[in-house]
Amino acid sequence: MSSNRFDPSRTLPAESEGIARQRIRVTFRMLGSLLLGGVAIMGSVLVFRQGLLPLIDTVFQPGPAWLSVFRRAGIILVAIVGYWAYVHWHERRKATELQLQPVPLILGGVGGAALVALPIAMLFAFGAYELVLFRGASPALLGVAAFIGIAATLEELVHRCLLFRLLERAWGTVVALAVQAVLFALPHLENVAHGGPGDIVAMLISVTVLGLLWGGLFVLTRNLWVVAANHAAWNFTIFLSGVPLSGIEDWRAVAPLESRYAGPDWLTGGMFGPESSLLVIVSATVVVVLLLRAARRRGAFLKPAA
Repeated sequence: MSSNRFDPSRTLPAESEGIARQRIRVTFRMLGSLLLGGVAIMGSVLVFRQGLLPLIDTVFQPGPAWLSVFRRAGIILVAIVGYWAYVHWHERRKATELQLQPVPLILGGVGGAALVALPIAMLFAFGAYELVLFRGASPALLGVAAFIGIAATLEELVHRCLLFRLLERAWGTVVALAVQAVLFALPHLENVAHGGPGDIVAMLISVTVLGLLWGGLFVLTRNLWVVAANHAAWNFTIFLSGVPLSGIEDWRAVAPLESRYAGPDWLTGGMFGPESSLLVIVSATVVVVLLLRAARRRGAFLKPAA
């Protein structure tokens, strides 16, 4: 009888091996879907820029100003169409994350502006930033706003709608949030290429927190436009204050305010701007915790596929 008695430990190696194989299959399936989705988005943009846009210029000759408008509007339009096509034909579902929700969108934009405006105002009050000149509004602000809005929407489409969502489906919400936040931060290394180790470390921490912020907002809302509005409003508010935006100095000459640093880098953010300020990092981290707690209470966290 003892020789026929069931021993649970005998099944453990086989079960573990089966789970490991399942996880590998899920991961490879996720990577394949990620590659296909990336091709759908970036391929659509490439076809538009290299094919359709030159054709529009040749046939209609709209002039530099209107051609720039067509280029910006066309890029965001074809990117969204490419993503929709990927979801429709590959995932075989409705792209509910692309639904336009006006009220949440407005709240997302207001929240993004307020979230960074408050610590920037405190930095001015502390004397870490000093106002040098007030230029006021100019027509160039519309062009900058359009560029920031398009860039923010493309980043959210790629990093949250595609990358995060596929990672979440395979590995669960918690792991996906961490991975996509780090992958969101790494491309920004180019913006501090001439900085020291302190600038690089501060940037990686700050942008990783921002990746968690917008990832958490996506988990809570499951809507591209809400997160893109929050992201764009955050960036545009920094631009308006006259300090560097993510290490970019190009637009400071047309900002309504001309400002300068008058404090240490850990407070001002140094060459990367206020996003690397300790004050902004702490305040954004608090909001991340609140967002993720709210999302968990709503049952918005997903478990791994394997």
